[in-house]
Amino acid sequence: MEAKRILATLRLGEQPTAEEMAWFGAAIGSGEVTDAQAGAFAMGVCRDPLGEEARVALTLAMRDSGKVLDWAMHGPVVDKHSTGGVGDCVSLPLAPALAACGAYVPMISGRGLGHTGGTLDKLEAIPGYTAEVSEVRLREIVGSVGCAIVGASANIAPADKRLYAIRDVTGTVESIDLITASILSKKLAAGLDALVLDVKMGSGAFMKDIVEARALAHSLVDTAEGAGCRASALITEMGEPLVETAGNALEVAESMKTLTGEAVATPLWDLTVALGGELLALCGIAPDEADGRGRIEAVLRSGEAAETFERMIHALGGPADFVGAWRRHLPVAPVVRDIFPDTDGVVETVDTEAVGMAVVLLGGGRLREGDRLDPSVGFDRLAGIGTAVSSKQPLAQVHAATEGAAEAAAKAIRAAYRITRDGAPAPELIHERITS
Repeated sequence: MEAKRILATLRLGEQPTAEEMAWFGAAIGSGEVTDAQAGAFAMGVCRDPLGEEARVALTLAMRDSGKVLDWAMHGPVVDKHSTGGVGDCVSLPLAPALAACGAYVPMISGRGLGHTGGTLDKLEAIPGYTAEVSEVRLREIVGSVGCAIVGASANIAPADKRLYAIRDVTGTVESIDLITASILSKKLAAGLDALVLDVKMGSGAFMKDIVEARALAHSLVDTAEGAGCRASALITEMGEPLVETAGNALEVAESMKTLTGEAVATPLWDLTVALGGELLALCGIAPDEADGRGRIEAVLRSGEAAETFERMIHALGGPADFVGAWRRHLPVAPVVRDIFPDTDGVVETVDTEAVGMAVVLLGGGRLREGDRLDPSVGFDRLAGIGTAVSSKQPLAQVHAATEGAAEAAAKAIRAAYRITRDGAPAPELIHERITS
């Protein structure tokens, strides 16, 4: 095949075939197409979306541009993907809960960029934890512990890495087809039997409304199923942070309180149970979602999920006693103080993206790859929508490296909140369930 002929098809507004998309996806990985041709391809797909068969073919070709894992486990291999948000630490309790239920979870995760937090950044707040392991070591840990949360190796979907960089500089990041192929080429390279997708919507999400979120969820589920992986999606709220914390070590602490039952964060618990129930039903461990939710709740309440989490942390270089001594191990910021609102009232809206950027301002996130992080900084006790705040009831508590950084972050948080006399009711956490 020839890149110019495929690009001419896109230019004319015609649908490329599945065979053409399979060729083009492989050619991106091999370097057979130039950056200019890949950029033209991305622009063409933005203008005229692909059909389902072509999108599946592109996704599989990008997946197959690198290493695709296969497993010989005694149970199904599963994973979860979130489209990103603020205060979203669901992966930390979910992976060990699934493992405690008999699933195997090679969770290949990413780092934060922009306003969204990264699962690997959170876990690397734990002293000694390393997310970079060999395939041999990954197999050992998943086989013995049941789960491992690690970073992608350089040979996982290299076509996606190249195409994403091109999309970034050509203004074509927002294409649902290309978002789908990007997410799934990496996830499916892990050799999954089932995948659940947490598609966020709201002020802290990439998809701001239900229409956009629904379109992406359907694309992800249909493409995963077309590629041979059982999948479903939940559209969930990101109009406010998922939990009352935002920041790497602080979100680990929030997860530990929920895992151990010390102080359960209800949204974190509910979303962990819902996503876990979906996966256990998809992979056949549970007969349906209700039974799956019950199994996830059982291992959370019994402490089995916490014990599995501790074994995973230790296997990846962290402390052997983390569950019992996490307060001693996690870093603590030197400046901690309350942030009070400019006026009394009730929270009506939260600019959740601005909250995430306030974490970046403190040094807890990155604007570009390679930025160094301070794992101790961030916010906790963040007021949710519908919460009364006043000169005695703070909006949040800031954890900062210096007084100056704390003051700048406090200003950013006040600007992110809209306070009115009556406020607004708290939004529903889960909006819709999407299946193929």
